[in-house]
Amino acid sequence: MSLAQIRYFVTVAEEGHVGRAAARLRVAQPAVSRQIRSLEDELGARLFERTPRGMRLAAPGRVFLDRARRILADVDDAAEAVRASVNTPSCARC
Repeated sequence: MSLAQIRYFVTVAEEGHVGRAAARLRVAQPAVSRQIRSLEDELGARLFERTPRGMRLAAPGRVFLDRARRILADVDDAAEAVRASVNTPSCARC
C-alpha cells in the first residue's frame, strides 16, 4: 500500500467520483481507477460501490477512511516537523 493509493482513496471518497478526484489530484482518471482497484485487491475488500453516477463508500471503505485521513495527516505533520527542524538551528554554532 502506498501513500499515493491512500491519497487517491481519500480524494475519491470526498469527491464521490473518480473523474473529479483525478482532476483534483491532477492525474489521469485511469490511474486513479487502477490504484483504487489495486488497493482494494491488497486489502481484500471493496472500498467503494460503483454507481452510474460515481462512487459511494462501502462499509469497509467507511472503516478505512478515518484511518486513511489520520495516516495522511501524520505524514504531513512529520514532513512539517522536519522542515521546521531544518529552519531552526539546533546548536549555538549553527
